[in-house]
Formats: sequence, structure tokens, C-alpha cells
Amino acid sequence: MSASGLVRAVRTYLDHLGVERGLAVNTLSSYRRDLRRYVDFLASREVHELDQIDEATVASFLVHLREGSEEHPALSATSAARTVVAVRGFHKFAVRDGLTQVDPASAVRPPTPDKRLPKALPLSDVEAILEAAGAPDTVLALRDRALLEVLYGTGARISEAVGLDIDDIDLVDRTVLLRGKGDKERLVPVGSYAVEAVEAYLRRARPELVSRGKGTPGVFLNARGGRLSRQSAWSVLVKTADRAGVTRDVSPHTLRHSFATHLLDGGADVRVVQELLGHASVTTTQVYTLVTVDNLREVFATAHPRARG
Repeated sequence: MSASGLVRAVRTYLDHLGVERGLAVNTLSSYRRDLRRYVDFLASREVHELDQIDEATVASFLVHLREGSEEHPALSATSAARTVVAVRGFHKFAVRDGLTQVDPASAVRPPTPDKRLPKALPLSDVEAILEAAGAPDTVLALRDRALLEVLYGTGARISEAVGLDIDDIDLVDRTVLLRGKGDKERLVPVGSYAVEAVEAYLRRARPELVSRGKGTPGVFLNARGGRLSRQSAWSVLVKTADRAGVTRDVSPHTLRHSFATHLLDGGADVRVVQELLGHASVTTTQVYTLVTVDNLREVFATAHPRARG
């Protein structure tokens, strides 16, 4: 098949996607752009027939995507993966349509997308959220302040926080017993701010909430006296962040990310943070160290007299 024939094969595939599969215009444009890049790559290596393409050729194209060239900048793992998906689809179609007998792309896997770094809130945003949670001084506000203080103060997952029972909290020793994934338990220290907030809630608010329900050992209760759900706890945080004027996206996991990042920024050992978060492997926790390294780079770049330029 000539180079123009290869182009015709790609056009046939794109027609198939647009007419028979009914892909959206924007999606079809992405496929067209990705396959044009592939055809250009093949032409630069004087590959003019489908049967000339083997697995090594497709793998070389993937390397080319990641390394880039003078004509085309390197692609991120996510963009390269999308392009490889288009190429794999094209070759699968070519076999099914009888244009060739071998699919050279079937064993070439798209690259794993770059691991997204957790987004931590600045301490000022966290403090603004916690302050907003305690106002006005009502039964539910006392609960909300205690809940958010526990989430940020312990790094608990939202399911762990709403799953707390009264016996899991020891305000004298300042510890909470959290039950994580696989029912694994861990004892986590609680700071003074969280202790004060929980004490105020247990003394001044929870008895009233309990009286509205059938009695439950749960620490955090809803307005009807039942255990607070994950969805309701999530809503508490989102609404409080909005009242505090925090414009960043906020979720319960954001507080967990912030807990870990702020600890590492303060000099905590990564293995200590691993234990506090309940991670089975330190590898999971080490992604937070990348965040702190970025913070250090930023400080260095702005503060060191010979770091500019």
C-alpha cells in the first residue's frame, strides 16, 4: 500500500467513526489530529504500507510522542495515551476490514497517565473554614466545627470520621481510634483544637441530637439523631468552605491531603505520616513528599539571590 493508500485507509476509518459509530465532531477531530501525527511519523521513516508496520514501529511512535521533536513538542502521558488509543483503534479496524492480516498495535499499551499530585489547601484557607464552621453558635454548628477539626486534625477519611463511636474517642489521652480500609484500626493523636471542639460538641450539642433519635453510639449525628452520613458530612464541608470564601475545590479528601502536606512541610518523617494516614505502603505516602519538594523549589526560586533566571 502506498503512502497515499495509507492515508485513504485512515480516511476510511475516520468515516467509519463519524458515520457508523456516530462520534461527536470534537472527538472525531481529536482522532483525525492523532492519526495525522501517526501517518507523518510513518512517512518520516519511509513506512508506506500497513504490512511494513510491526510492534516495534508502533512502540517507537509512542517513544516519539513522549520525547517530542523540533516539529512537535513532547506530549504528556495523558495525551500520548489518547493518541495510542486512536492508533490501536485504526489497526484493529484495518484487520477487521481486510486491509491487513496483522494488528501490530495490539500489544502496545498506552502510557499510564501522570499521577496527579494531591492538592493541599494553604493553612489560611483551612483556618478560615474551621472558623466559619463554628458560627453561629448552634447545635449543628458545634457538630460541624468538631467534625471538620477531627478531619483536619487527624487526617481521617470521611468514612472513618462518620464511623466514629463514642468509645473510640479518648479526650484525656487525646487519641481517636480510626477504622480504615479492610477494617484495619489505628490510634491517632488529636490536637488541642480538635479536642476542644469535640468536648464542646459532646457537652453542649450531642445530648440534644441524641434525644431526637433512637439512640446511637455514633459521635457525629444528624438533625434527626441518627449517625451522620458521608454525603451529609461532605455537604457540611462544601457549604462551610463556601461561607468562608474559599474558592478552591474542597472535599473531605482535601483536608486529608492538607493534613499530610502540612505535617511534611513542618518536618514530619514520611513514615510517621504513613502511619497517621493508615497507608499500607510508604510508596502511597511519598506522593506527598513531591508536593513539599515543589513548595521548597518555589521558596528557593523566590528567596535565593542566585536562583533567578
